Amino acid sequence: MKNSLIVLILLTFTIPAYAATIYKWVDKDGVVNFTDDYDRVPPLYRNQVKEEEEREDVQKPGSLAPSPQTPSSKGEEAETDTYGRDETWWREKVRPWKEQLKDATEKYETAQKRYTEKSDELSRRRFGSPTQYKMNIIELDKTRVEKEKYQAQISEANEQLDKLSKEAREAKADPSWLE
Repeated sequence: MKNSLIVLILLTFTIPAYAATIYKWVDKDGVVNFTDDYDRVPPLYRNQVKEEEEREDVQKPGSLAPSPQTPSSKGEEAETDTYGRDETWWREKVRPWKEQLKDATEKYETAQKRYTEKSDELSRRRFGSPTQYKMNIIELDKTRVEKEKYQAQISEANEQLDKLSKEAREAKADPSWLE
């Protein structure tokens, strides 16, 4: 009994091994992601996470995973956020919302100008025929509805850009990538 205890202790200390749980998932863009911290897995992908156990035997140097090589110059390494997404990924997420914001803002300003002109025209022509007056009111209402549509598009784009900005801060992405 005493001998088997000594053998067990010797085996324990002569072949130390370290194990780490690695979490693996594939995001919507098909990128395979890995982390050793479950909290870093985005909630959207937690239902598809696969756990892998990595073991490293300390006594066998050949079994150790090669250490990542550090690039010789900064230009060799692309900057990424905590999920491995780079500047191009973020710019492509932001681009359509910025385009919508620009387009809707231009159209809103044009509609606002028409609305102001028609409103001024209507206030100056108080004594036109009732039919002309009603036609002007109808045109003014159409322009108001058009303005509301563009205002809704502006609001949607701003909300989405704010949402992406928050997501970028959480992912520790470079803020300049959203400009």
